[in-house]
Amino acid sequence: MAELTRFYGIVVWLIGGDHNPPHVHASYSGMEGFFDIRTGEQIKGAMKGKSLQLMAEWIAIHREELLQMWESQEFRKLDPLP
Repeated sequence: MAELTRFYGIVVWLIGGDHNPPHVHASYSGMEGFFDIRTGEQIKGAMKGKSLQLMAEWIAIHREELLQMWESQEFRKLDPLP
């Protein structure tokens, strides 16, 4: 598991060797979600409200980098939302 970033109380990470579709894991205030990298949508989990919007925005900014990391399994830190 590699933590990618933290912003506004949200923690985002990738897990090596994880299953498709390409996704990131996130947690916020005790809730977890899996987010499709291609669409930014929550595909599993219980995150709600503004945290969903923030995740979709962050994924849109970093989509290409996230897909490259998913394919290569070489993880690195990414910038948070400002």
